[in-house]
Amino acid sequence: MKKSDLFVGIYLLAAIVFMIISVPSSMLDVLLAFNMFVALVVLFNALFSKESMDMSSFPTILLLTTLFRISLNISSTKLILRTGDPGKVVETFGRFVGGSDIVIGIIVFIILLIVQFMVINKGSERVAEVTARFTLDAMPGKQMAIDADLNTGAITDAEAKKRREKIQAESAFYGSMDGAVKYVKGDAMAGLLITLINIVGGIVMGVLRQGMGINDALDKYVILTIGDGLVSALPSLMISLATGILVTKDTRDEADLGAMIFKQLMSIPKVLWCVGGVLMFLGITTPLPIYIFVPFGALAVVLGFSMNKQQGIEEIETEVDSTEQEAEEIRKPENVVSLLQVDPIELEFGYGIIPLADVNQGGDLIDRVVMIRRQIALELGAVVPIIRLRDNIQLNPNQYIIKIKGIQVSEGEILFDHYMAMNPGIVEEEITGIPTFEPSYHLPALWITESQRERAETLGYTVVDPPSIIATHLTEVVRSNIADLLSRQDVQNLINNIKDNNQTLIDELVPKLLGIGEIQKVLQNLLHEGISIRDLPSICETLADYAAVTKDTDVLTEYVRQGLKRAISSKYFPSNESTTVVTLDPNVEQEIMNSVKQTEQGVYLNLEPEKSKAIITSVKEQVKKLEDMGKASIIITSPIVRMYFKRLTEDYIKDLIVVSYNEIESDVELKSVGMVSIA
Repeated sequence: MKKSDLFVGIYLLAAIVFMIISVPSSMLDVLLAFNMFVALVVLFNALFSKESMDMSSFPTILLLTTLFRISLNISSTKLILRTGDPGKVVETFGRFVGGSDIVIGIIVFIILLIVQFMVINKGSERVAEVTARFTLDAMPGKQMAIDADLNTGAITDAEAKKRREKIQAESAFYGSMDGAVKYVKGDAMAGLLITLINIVGGIVMGVLRQGMGINDALDKYVILTIGDGLVSALPSLMISLATGILVTKDTRDEADLGAMIFKQLMSIPKVLWCVGGVLMFLGITTPLPIYIFVPFGALAVVLGFSMNKQQGIEEIETEVDSTEQEAEEIRKPENVVSLLQVDPIELEFGYGIIPLADVNQGGDLIDRVVMIRRQIALELGAVVPIIRLRDNIQLNPNQYIIKIKGIQVSEGEILFDHYMAMNPGIVEEEITGIPTFEPSYHLPALWITESQRERAETLGYTVVDPPSIIATHLTEVVRSNIADLLSRQDVQNLINNIKDNNQTLIDELVPKLLGIGEIQKVLQNLLHEGISIRDLPSICETLADYAAVTKDTDVLTEYVRQGLKRAISSKYFPSNESTTVVTLDPNVEQEIMNSVKQTEQGVYLNLEPEKSKAIITSVKEQVKKLEDMGKASIIITSPIVRMYFKRLTEDYIKDLIVVSYNEIESDVELKSVGMVSIA
């Protein structure tokens, strides 16, 4: 057991024991002095701590010290009533502080109780209650601010975790303080009641048991009782004062309380001059003692001039330091290391879009960015890197650009306080607006005002607000580039995430059969065609089955796709209806397979340009046929040809879906409306 734990245990146990057994007067003197020592330590710790959370255990301290002080009260009461000798400390407080006068002692004791109970306790209780309420109410806002700073890259994950823990600790502390202040209030009430009981009991004991006269009993027992009350009230007053200091302490980081108070009270020379002038005026023109008020006034004026001079010196020193720092920055070699950092995803916008990203102005763009990361994680199983939001004064006010690894890949422009209305094809009556194009899919649209919004929705237009436009555009850009954003470290993190429940699988696969880089290539191939990697255990199972046969990541990708045929079928082929598709002519498949060339650098197609052109032309004709029918562009091929055909067509037809027969569930109903062929 630690020494500190042992001390706290003895401290608590002693408080309980002293309520039961009788303590000798000499030992009581030591315990009362120790009680005052503890109260002073608590008071000055509360005074000089930088913030309230430096004494997060204060509610517990308050409970323990209150219990210990009450136990000493009970012990001294037993000594007063039984022997009339509670020790030197109690007697000295009664005679010295009270001047050996009953009336003065009673008055001083009552004043102490009034100060503690009516002033300090009452104020501390109210401040603790309000602080606890506001701290709890502010928690959601603080949590959102941390999430916003984390998403914008202002803080790291470790810093965000630390700040969240601090917020939780603050809420728990102020909530506990709200209740713990009641201990101090109850202690003051108990002190008053114990004193009254001691006076009455002392007089009864002196008159009935010891045969003393009423005046002698009053003189002896009231003085001792007042001394007992004072020696308990002073530590209680210190603890109460410490409570008030803690709950009113500024939560900002400052050097110390004394420096902060002096800086805030003595920082304006004009205030000191006015105070000095008023004091000297009162000393000269009124019957007030001139030898007191005039010196104080003169001191305030002199202090004001001194502060004014000091501030002038500090301003000059600050200016010199600033100049020297600027010169030093110019002289020292440029530090280019910080310039090498490239953010995976950036959203830069003009100053006109700042209100959409500023939480204080009601913007929710940061929250939407958080939702984008969640949406991609659920949809594709990949973790999107942190998206940086930055304002760029070089852009047009309403313009924004999206960068992937420092390179601009897309841009858009919005009209603030306007809405974008798009015709889904069913609108019969058109509305007036500013013509534009939707940035994600480049569909024709109109900018309309708030007053036109309701009418546009009534007519059948799809109406979206500017934050939704930017969020949708950003989502599509991230989705189309997620394969390039998947790094080796990301793959390692994904594997670590499933390792606990799939220890045998991961130990067999990595690094015995495949390295992280090879698994990365397979996952990138899947993401490139929009296949989710969320079911990573199944993907790793398939890789472990076939990695011993081949290390070709393209071939392994095809095996994985076949292992994920349930997910692919549910994605492209609804189970309750037939799906319209286009097939590939066996002759075209044979031409493609004949053109496949194996090299040390990988596999490539060596197809004649005329045949490639003919195949692409036929594909475009069949895709147009599907689009005219309002169907998705899906082409079915044999398993061995699928990846080569996809590689041939992906540069010409962006959204073409190429699926092999082995990737389709047996219960899926297909309807072929054409065939890709060459003459």
